[in-house]
Amino acid sequence: MHLLGDILILTGSIFVFLGALGLIRMPDTFNRIQAGTKAVTLGAIGVFMGLAILFPDWASKLVVVMGFILLTSPVSSSAIARAFYRIEQNKARNKR
Repeated sequence: MHLLGDILILTGSIFVFLGALGLIRMPDTFNRIQAGTKAVTLGAIGVFMGLAILFPDWASKLVVVMGFILLTSPVSSSAIARAFYRIEQNKARNKR
């Protein structure tokens, strides 16, 4: 079980790193939002699952945190994308 927990933490950390790299490397805002949201959410869940395996007495608290991340991350990225889209639409209308 210790090895499985370590593997999950390592995999989650790799996803978080790749999400951060995607924030830097992606060409536009919508791609950056997706890279940050998808990869970092999956990475955080992996890290928390690994911690729950390594420290079973923390499992209930970590499940609550994972649920919070799974509920808030897609909503916040959608709100940011929608706000950016509306800002771009207003800029295009003002140029006419």
